[in-house]
Amino acid sequence: MDLIERLVGHDRWTTSEILRRCRELSDAQLDQEVYIDHRTVRATLAHMIWNVETWTDLMLGVSIDRGIERSETLDGLTERHQYAGERFDGLARRIADENRLEETWTDVLDTPPTQKSYGGAIAHVITHNMHHRAQLLYMLDTLGVKGWPEGDLLGWEMNYRFQTTAATD
Repeated sequence: MDLIERLVGHDRWTTSEILRRCRELSDAQLDQEVYIDHRTVRATLAHMIWNVETWTDLMLGVSIDRGIERSETLDGLTERHQYAGERFDGLARRIADENRLEETWTDVLDTPPTQKSYGGAIAHVITHNMHHRAQLLYMLDTLGVKGWPEGDLLGWEMNYRFQTTAATD
């Protein structure tokens, strides 16, 4: 397992685990405001998933339709996360395998459009998610929810990686 597989695998699993555990929350808890960044658990999860969808589309050169309605139910978020994660994982893997991490692509959402490296964008998506997962842990603690996984990479590798990879092989 190389670094890209390790980082993407941890990122996908940890967000999946948070989505799974959010099923223990009521809709009121998912939407209760906490005064940090996106304000609610649901909005933060939707933002994270939207970013994976959008950055993947940008790197693939696919049109971005900001007007389409995206489900924000837990089922919908989970489905979107799974699909976006598979696409992002496949793209990151392909870019790394082809030794193209330093190649650039055009981010058409910037004004004016700017060049970005594939490696930088892939790392951005992963660290962006990590940042928001830390916020989610704070929100959940504020809501009185205890026993959530810390979500660190080495803990994932030691305790869950082999279960995760065995389930997907």
